[in-house]
Parts: sequence; structure tokens; C-alpha cells
Amino acid sequence: MTDLTATAAPCGCACDAVPEEELNARLDDVIREYRDKPGGLIPALQTAQALFGYLPEPVIRKIADGFGKPVSEVTGVVTFYSFFTLHPRGKFLVRVCLGTACYVRGGKEVLDAFKKKLGIDVGETTADRNFSLEVGRCFGACGMAPVVMVNETVYQRVKPARVGELVNQIAAGAGVAGEKETA
Repeated sequence: MTDLTATAAPCGCACDAVPEEELNARLDDVIREYRDKPGGLIPALQTAQALFGYLPEPVIRKIADGFGKPVSEVTGVVTFYSFFTLHPRGKFLVRVCLGTACYVRGGKEVLDAFKKKLGIDVGETTADRNFSLEVGRCFGACGMAPVVMVNETVYQRVKPARVGELVNQIAAGAGVAGEKETA
């Protein structure tokens, strides 16, 4: 069987805390639980991503086999929904809103500041696997634009000049507990 373990990561998944055999057994359980349920593919993929931190090719193949579907069909589902990722994410998932209100109020400049500070582009993860950078379209906080989400924490009225300070606070563990007023 192909190695299904993800590389050791601070991403919050179980991949670095659980032996490969255990992950494979859990994936088998997930496939058995969902394969005969209508619409079961998406919850199976969600659970697999929670286990591995992302959906590597061997996991996609195993799910496709378990569901009796072509790999191309399962890959199509994974690449269609933005929730799924084919690459490991960092411990901190930074999502910069580029919806209309955020864009007009400087969201693009905030995104550029994150790219510069982190040294990565959208869809990438820092070498230390601490940060991943993504773009969102609306977080429902248009009146507080521009908005950035880091994991589940919302940062409002983010200024490009403060992005470096924000990244440093988050990396130090001081900037992620709860909704923030401004950054």
C-alpha cells in the first residue's frame, strides 16, 4: 500500500501524532461509514482531510477505490470546492478577504503586505509550515473591511502597515484568541 502519512506538521491534523497504520485504519473506517450513503463522498473527503491535514494523491486514490469511482471524479470534487486542499497547510491559515467592500477599502494592499512579510504567494505555505496564505470573497464583516481571518479569528480594519506586527504576534501565539477589533 502507498504511504498515506502526511509529513509532520503543526497544521492541527492528526497526521504527526498518529502512526501510519492508525491513519490507514481510520481512513478505511471513514470509507466504510460513508460509501453507501447518498452524498457521502464530501463528508468522507472532509474527514480524510481532518486526519491528514490535506488530501494527498494516495488518499484520493484510496477513497476513489472505496467509493467505486474514478480518481478523476474524486479529484474533480476536491478541486471544485475551495475547502479542500491538495497541499499541506500551515498551522495558521491566513485568509485575506477580497470581496467588494474589502477590495475597495484596501484588501489587495493587505494581501500584498502578507505576501511580502511571509515570502509566499496565495495558495502557498511557508517553509516552516507555520503560515498558509489564501484569498476569500466575503466573511460577512463588510462594515469592518478590510478583513483577514487567521484560522477562526477575524481581524477587522487591517492596515497593510500593521501586517508585519500582526504576523509576529500570531507566530508568538499572542494574536489568535478571539475576534480582534483592529489590526
